[in-house]
Amino acid sequence: MELFNESFTSYLENHTDPENDLLRRINRETYLKENRAHMLSGHLQGRVLSLLSKLISPNTILEIGTFTGYATLCLAEGLKPSGTIHTIDINEELEDRVRGYFNESPYSNQINYYLGNAMEVIPGLEESFDLVFIDADKKNNINYYNLVIDKVPSGGLILIDNVLWKGKVLQEDYDKQTELILELNKQIAADSRIEKVIIPLRDGLFLIRKL
Repeated sequence: MELFNESFTSYLENHTDPENDLLRRINRETYLKENRAHMLSGHLQGRVLSLLSKLISPNTILEIGTFTGYATLCLAEGLKPSGTIHTIDINEELEDRVRGYFNESPYSNQINYYLGNAMEVIPGLEESFDLVFIDADKKNNINYYNLVIDKVPSGGLILIDNVLWKGKVLQEDYDKQTELILELNKQIAADSRIEKVIIPLRDGLFLIRKL
């Protein structure tokens, strides 16, 4: 089940602020070089991430799942001048290219890029985070959420990607991966510590505000 067809997505993008040159190149090169390029946040979601970041002007951001760094740079657009973004990924093969993109950006001195298992990296981060974006391996989404919820202050935001899972959450017969998404959504919906809404953007984005 496709939530947005190509024509509708193009219409939305054409009425949204454009990507800058670096983001446009990351987008293009990701689709040229990566087998799983669909994991890229892309133009429309990238502008949403940027705008949300600018609205809260975070001092610290945590991103779980860097991939090729597109969303990282979108989120960084809202950082305070003295702010930092911590981004974690496990794919060492992308490191040189991603660091190259970061070094070309205006935010190179504000990005802390970690390679490793996020379940091991997160507990070692002593900061609190005004904004968290979870977009990594779906089987650990609820574990990531549980690890970061106490690191987010009142009024902070947590964003979780892919919570509609290409519409599979509405199917009666579902696989193990979909079952994990359903359980994540159920637990977050029942969490009284937060305000939350699912935005049907791209593959579904959970927008969560810590009370």
